Amino acid sequence: MLSRYADSAKTAASEISGSAYMMDILFKEPDPIPLHAIAAMIAIMLGGIQLVMKKGGTIHVFIGKAWVFIILVVAFSSFFIHQIQFWGLYSPIHLLSILTIILTAFGINLARQGKIKRHGQVMAALYGFALILAGLFTLLPGRVMHAVFFG
Repeated sequence: MLSRYADSAKTAASEISGSAYMMDILFKEPDPIPLHAIAAMIAIMLGGIQLVMKKGGTIHVFIGKAWVFIILVVAFSSFFIHQIQFWGLYSPIHLLSILTIILTAFGINLARQGKIKRHGQVMAALYGFALILAGLFTLLPGRVMHAVFFG
């Protein structure tokens, strides 16, 4: 099932990418790494849009629901990536994935309770730590995303 979605993501990302060669590096990785990476890049873009746009409107809610779905794809797909192993098949990044799932549910619950300011704080922190900070670590030399972005 994941490979079906990964194939769709591969096609879309190759068409969007200015350099198909760089994306080919990513798509040569085993599943679910391409799906995980493409979902993370989409979540970074959508999250950035959410941070700068007017809050509370229909568009904000729609993009927010899409972002939640995509961030959960990123978090859950990470449990099938085992390139760094500290505890059996898992590493500290998997703890971040667990925290991401919990904080996503918490943030949604805050919005439903009408605690909008706190909802925004939780979601912004989630964006910063789970996507931006974790994403920066993927750009270290020797990592796949370093090769994708820097050759």
